[in-house]
Amino acid sequence: MIVKTGDADRFAAKPPATLKAALFYGPDQGLVHERAEKMAKSIVDDLSDPFRVIDFEESVLTSDGAKLFDEAAAISMLGGRRVIRIRTGANALAKLFESFLDDAVGDALVVVEGGDLAKNASLRKIFEDADNAAAIACYGDTAQNLSGVVREALKAEGLTISTEALDDAVSRLGSDRGVTRRELEKLALYAHGKKNVGIEDVRAVMGDEAEVRVDEICDAAGEGDLKRLDLALERVWGEDISAIAVVRAVMGHFQKLLQVKVAGERGENADAAMRKIWPPIHFSRTSSFKMQATRWSEGKLSDALDLLLDTEALCKTTAVPNEAVLGRALFNIAAMARAR
Repeated sequence: MIVKTGDADRFAAKPPATLKAALFYGPDQGLVHERAEKMAKSIVDDLSDPFRVIDFEESVLTSDGAKLFDEAAAISMLGGRRVIRIRTGANALAKLFESFLDDAVGDALVVVEGGDLAKNASLRKIFEDADNAAAIACYGDTAQNLSGVVREALKAEGLTISTEALDDAVSRLGSDRGVTRRELEKLALYAHGKKNVGIEDVRAVMGDEAEVRVDEICDAAGEGDLKRLDLALERVWGEDISAIAVVRAVMGHFQKLLQVKVAGERGENADAAMRKIWPPIHFSRTSSFKMQATRWSEGKLSDALDLLLDTEALCKTTAVPNEAVLGRALFNIAAMARAR
């Protein structure tokens, strides 16, 4: 069966008694592991219990598939349902699971952590088509559900979070659920002894001053603000940030502007197009970004990206100081913005 994304957490926390196996897969491997562990713990509280939990690597079962059948049929010495945990990257175990689910023995629950499986992947299809198995996709967090993750994690530590701090935290998280959990653990530890987490706490733990400086360069160039651009570049060079890192960040920024501009040409609302960008634009920069998207034409954005590509190549191939090469390119881009 296929479990809908909105039902995934609830299903993992309380799987049906008739379920024999579950496959968790998708691009967010942190979320894959979290949900797989949640389902395993719904059966066995202590996942280190050697009598009720067994872990298999893919290579073990590819060389001896009978081990899966043997462990599924085994009975715990101390009673209770058993859990079999398996980690697999792709389709190597597809045939084995096809045989197992056709005639699943015993009452053990098999929990499989898969990779980012394509829609036509044989392993995924087998779990989707079986009545006694489930396929659960694990995609990256959206800003909406990530807010809930942040609140719940902090609430468990006796903390609340201000709206401003929550928006800031969400803008810095979301690439991987495992990374998100670790960052929130650091935040909770930093705020220990407080009742409410403020924006200064978020920036102290999750803040990256270098990233803020580079964002300042992106916005100054996009707005055509020459004085602000000059100051931002001076600060970046003072922090010894590489020119290659800066040019790639600026390229990413202008690619996002182009994405929003193209969406606008198709009749899509700018705000709706901006919400599709991931990672999201930090809330403190949304007004500037929207203004830049209005200021730039699709053609000029393409010209700016071509110039940045040439600049990266020059930084890698000439003896001219990279800072000078990049500075000249960015001032040219800012002049393009001023020319409207």
